Amino acid sequence: MQAWVEQQLGCAVVAQTPLGGGCIHQAWRLELADGRSLFAKTNAAAALPMFEAELSGLQQLAQHAPAALVIPEPLAWGVAGDLAVLLLSWLQLAGSAGAAAESGWFQCGQGLAQLHRSSAGSAPAQGYGAAADNFIGSAPQPNGWRSDWGVFFAECRLAPQLAWAARRGEPLRGARELLELVPLRLSGRHCEPVLVHGDLWRGNAGLLTNGCSTIFDPACYWGDREVDMAMAQLFGGFPKAFFSGYVDVWPVEPGAKARVALYNLYHLLNHASLFGGGWGRQAQASIDQLLINRS
Repeated sequence: MQAWVEQQLGCAVVAQTPLGGGCIHQAWRLELADGRSLFAKTNAAAALPMFEAELSGLQQLAQHAPAALVIPEPLAWGVAGDLAVLLLSWLQLAGSAGAAAESGWFQCGQGLAQLHRSSAGSAPAQGYGAAADNFIGSAPQPNGWRSDWGVFFAECRLAPQLAWAARRGEPLRGARELLELVPLRLSGRHCEPVLVHGDLWRGNAGLLTNGCSTIFDPACYWGDREVDMAMAQLFGGFPKAFFSGYVDVWPVEPGAKARVALYNLYHLLNHASLFGGGWGRQAQASIDQLLINRS
């Protein structure tokens, strides 16, 4: 990889340090002869489409993010021998506790709201979705376009996950009823399409030592801004200051709380597909509850 990096950037790698935390790709800190540090991801060469989808999402987010919400900059990508490689700008993460962190998370929430609001002004005429399929974690994320948000969420988010569960011999009770319910449940949701991060759990955001914040590892598409705010409550969730910062810029709409479980079902289903274990049981419990509370 080091020779490939030098060829791409015209500068030698003088140190390569493995980093922990990733469950899909190997991560590295690269130090260059000119004093720069870079963040590198590697995987098998066949994983290049995942990196291409990621850099596309990062580039889209960067078009709409305010200066205080830093999006990693893709510097180079491609295949080096038997490895797919993605090089990103290095961002120095700060601690996530204390008074300074509370202020940082407030500003992070403000930044996400500003990104959502900025993107709403340039939403594609096609409606909800994306021009190309991408990935959610390591799983495929089908996109395409729908003019109705409820139809998109049913057909392009829940239906593929439910079909994959059935194919691996783990069908979910009530799947057909759920897919019929979702467009009706969201029929009155005439939300503006905004560019959503798409995979906004706490591990895909951070505070920086320069006082800014960052979001990364996106699974972008054009959808309801509430999907990001819903996932930000999942898997441990973001600090309260993050949500306070968001609504300071763009208050949530009536009924948002009632939509959280529906939007987060997608991520429970995806975790069941990727990791198995108890995620399938959590998804089933969520479906059961959604069907009970179908009004």
